[in-house]
Amino acid sequence: MLLKSLFDHIVAFLGLLFLSPILLVTALLIRVRMPGGPVIFKQKRVGRYGRLFTMYKFRSMRVVKAATEASLRPDEDRIFPFGHFIRKVKIDELPQLINILKGDMSIVGPRPERPEIAEEYKKDMPEFDYRLKVKAGLTGYAQILGKYNTLPYDKLKLDLFYIENYSFLLDIKLLFMTVK
Repeated sequence: MLLKSLFDHIVAFLGLLFLSPILLVTALLIRVRMPGGPVIFKQKRVGRYGRLFTMYKFRSMRVVKAATEASLRPDEDRIFPFGHFIRKVKIDELPQLINILKGDMSIVGPRPERPEIAEEYKKDMPEFDYRLKVKAGLTGYAQILGKYNTLPYDKLKLDLFYIENYSFLLDIKLLFMTVK
């Protein structure tokens, strides 16, 4: 675990360092092309042992004034054209490198869920809480082998497979698979 933590911090620091031009350009383009909101989107997520933390992402959607307006408009209608691009190439996820440096997340692990989604999943899948034995990850088996339409139970099985078969070499392999 010490090696994993050291690896996470080194990769996150180097990632922020080498990707800083992309991060800066993305932030500027969000400010220019998507006015009226913050550059960074913050959202509460469930981390290790059920602890809540604030996860960071680049904003890709219009800011709505009220929750009712958000529920009336599907997410796809609220995404800016530039937002579609940064989501497609996963640039929107890069601010999570800060979460990794803060110790909230790991490079590899189960993706963190919103608290209300996690509660819904636990009703149908009591074993969902086993995912909380490890830090949430920027990438993981479910993200690499699954797709956006992969069923939650199938994602859970992939996450539990990762937890049961964890090794430092597996993390390296999954990191390279993510980049690919």
